[in-house]
Amino acid sequence: MKFGIFYELQLPRPWSDGDELRLYQNALTQLETADRVGYDYAWVVEHHFLEEYSHSPAPESFLAAASQRTKNIRLGHGIFQLTTNHPARVAERIAVLDLLSNGRCEFGMGESASITELTPFGRDMETKREVFEEAVQAIFPMFTKIGTEHHGKYFDIPMRNVVPKPVQKPHPPLWMACSQLPTIERAGQNGFGALGFQFVSADAAHAWVHAYYNAITKRLKKLADYVINPNMALVSFFMCAKTDEEARARADGATFFQFALRYYGQGQNRARPAPGTVNMWDEYNKWKRENPEAQEAALRGGLIGSPETIAKKLRRFRASHIDQVILLNQAGKNTHEHICESLELFGREVMPEFQNDPEHDAWKKGVLSGAIQLEEIDTEAFSDRYGKLAVNVAPPKTAAAG
Repeated sequence: MKFGIFYELQLPRPWSDGDELRLYQNALTQLETADRVGYDYAWVVEHHFLEEYSHSPAPESFLAAASQRTKNIRLGHGIFQLTTNHPARVAERIAVLDLLSNGRCEFGMGESASITELTPFGRDMETKREVFEEAVQAIFPMFTKIGTEHHGKYFDIPMRNVVPKPVQKPHPPLWMACSQLPTIERAGQNGFGALGFQFVSADAAHAWVHAYYNAITKRLKKLADYVINPNMALVSFFMCAKTDEEARARADGATFFQFALRYYGQGQNRARPAPGTVNMWDEYNKWKRENPEAQEAALRGGLIGSPETIAKKLRRFRASHIDQVILLNQAGKNTHEHICESLELFGREVMPEFQNDPEHDAWKKGVLSGAIQLEEIDTEAFSDRYGKLAVNVAPPKTAAAG
C-alpha cells in the first residue's frame, strides 16, 4: 500500500495579513517532513475562487517549489483542470515539473465541479466532459512528437512543437479525479489511475476496487494513445496522535472540510456563494453548536486516532486491495505543529506495517493478467460518497457566484 498526503490549502476566515504566506510556507515544510519520513505521494488540487475552501489556483507553482525542497516523494497534480487550461499550457507545465523534480511528476486530470470555477473561463457543466475528453486527445501527442496539431470542437491548435518534453517516457503516470463514485469505473475504462476524492468505508472500497479493475481489464476504452496506469487511490480524513481523544481534539479541520463540501454541494450546479457573502468558518461553528453529536460522529470516521486505532482501520482497507490511501491532514484550522506531529507519528509507527505487501502485489498481477477473475459487485449500495458518519448540511439561500 502506498501513502499520499493531500492539499486543498484551506484558509478559513477571519483573514489577516500574512495568513496566506504562512499557509504556503507551512505546507512546503509539511511536504519536506513527509518526504523525510517516507511518504510516497503529495497531491495538490487546482481550484479557483473558492474562498476558505481552497486557496490553490496554481498547483504547478507550488509543486515546482516542493520539487526543490524534497528528494523522493512523488509530486502529483490532484488534479489539473483540463477545462480551464489550454492543452499546450498543460503539456508545458507538466513537462517542466517533471524536469524540475527529476522525474517525480504525477499527472492527475479533471473537469472542475462547479459553475463558480467554469463560467469565468467560458466553460459550463453541460459540456465539461466533452472538453475534458478533447483536451486529453490534444495533449498526449505533445509529450512525444516533434510538432503536433489539433483541430476540434473546443480547441484549434496549429502545428507547433511543444517544448520541453517530460523526463518520464512517454509521459508521467496518469490519473483522473473521481469526485463522484461512478467516475471510478469510468477512470478504469479510460485506463487512468482513479483519484477517489470521497470518503468511503472499507466495504465500499472493496466494491469500487472490483468495479475499477473489472473496467480496466474487461472494458478498456482509451481516449488517446497513452500508457495506462492501473491504480486506485482513496482520500481519507486523517489525524494521528498518541490517543484517540487527542487525535479527535486536533482534527476539527476534518469536520470543517466535510461541512464546507456539503454546504457548497447543495447549490445548483454546485455554485458557491457570491464573494464575501458567506463566512464559512462562522457558519461551521454555528452548525457545530447546534449539532454536537453529529460533529463527534464525523470525527469517528476516517483515519483519525491513535497509531493502534488507525492501523486497525487500515488493515480493513488493505483487505479491499486499495493501492494508495491519501491522507487529508491540512484542513480547516488544524495547526502546523499538529500536522507535522501527525505525519511523523504515523510514518514511524503505522506505515512500516503496510508499505511492503507482496500479497497485494501478487493479487494485482493476477487481476491484470486475467489469472484472477473479480466478481462483478453491484455498487448501488455503496453510492454515498460521504459515508454514514459524515455531516449533513442544509445551507441558507444566498446569492450564487455564477
